[in-house]
Amino acid sequence: MNEPLPPAADLGPDNLIFNELQLVLSEKRTSLSTMRTGIAVFALPLSVLSVLIATSRYYETTAVLHWLVPLLLLNGGLVVLGTYLIVAAIRRIRHYNQLIDEFKRRYTRLAHLLD
Repeated sequence: MNEPLPPAADLGPDNLIFNELQLVLSEKRTSLSTMRTGIAVFALPLSVLSVLIATSRYYETTAVLHWLVPLLLLNGGLVVLGTYLIVAAIRRIRHYNQLIDEFKRRYTRLAHLLD
């Protein structure tokens, strides 16, 4: 029925190149997912602060300060985490784009597939 895959040495140079390129592209997709997660984590504190500002006339700030301070600290932590995830993902995406450009330069048959 289904034959097992041959060992990597038997795949041939073209298949090995395609496998390496697929690995780089999958890592790039993972970085894009990390960036999407970072954007969502970054947006959460902004929406919470928007609600707090919109409803601020219904409460007295000094009376709920013991709740606001930890919430603002948590929101600050989420902003830092979201920023870190976004920046790290952008750096990795640039690195993977450089690797893809290197594949294009080395293997001209791939250039028309990747443009």
